[in-house]
Amino acid sequence: MASPSDAADAADAAGVVDLLLSRPSTLGSARLLCIDGPSGSGKTELAAAVSALVETPVVHMDDLYEGWDGLAAVDGQLESLLRPLSRGLPGGYRRYDWHARAFAETVTVSPAPVVVVEGVGSGARTVADLVTVLVWVDADRDVRRRRGLERDGATFAPYWDAWEVAERERFARDRTSVRADLALWTS
Repeated sequence: MASPSDAADAADAAGVVDLLLSRPSTLGSARLLCIDGPSGSGKTELAAAVSALVETPVVHMDDLYEGWDGLAAVDGQLESLLRPLSRGLPGGYRRYDWHARAFAETVTVSPAPVVVVEGVGSGARTVADLVTVLVWVDADRDVRRRRGLERDGATFAPYWDAWEVAERERFARDRTSVRADLALWTS
C-alpha cells in the first residue's frame, strides 16, 4: 500500500506526464522533460516516477558535473547530450566518477520519444529551446539539507554550503524557477 506521500508523488508524476504529452515535440521528434530545483528537493524521485510511467531512462545531472565545482560549467555537457538528440542522432556526455574525481567513460543516449533529465542545472537557458516541459521542484531548506545529507552522508556535508551558493547563482542566472512550466513543493 502506498503512503500518502507516495500517492502524492504518483499524482505529481501523472500530472507531469499529462502536461508533457499534451505539448508538441521540441527535441526533434521527441519531448524533453527537465526536472530542476535545489539539492534534496525530490527531483530524482519525481524523475523515477515519471520514467516508470513513460518507460524511458533518466539522465542524472550528477553524472555530468565535473565534481563539486562543476555546476557553473555543465552547459557543454548538456549541449553534447541534447543537440544531437534534437537532430535524431545519439547524444552523449562524459560520466563523472565521483570516487576517482575524474571523468570516466562516455555515455551514449539514443533517441527516444521522451528524454528525462533531472538535477540541478537541467533547466539551463542554453538548452531552453529544446525543453518541452521544465519542472521546478523545491522544499523547505531544512528538509532539503536533511535529505541531501541522509542521501550522501559525510561525502556531501563539507560541500553543502558552497554547493548551495553555486545553485543559487545558477538559478538566478538561468531564471529557472521563473521559466518553469510547473512548480512542485515537496515535504
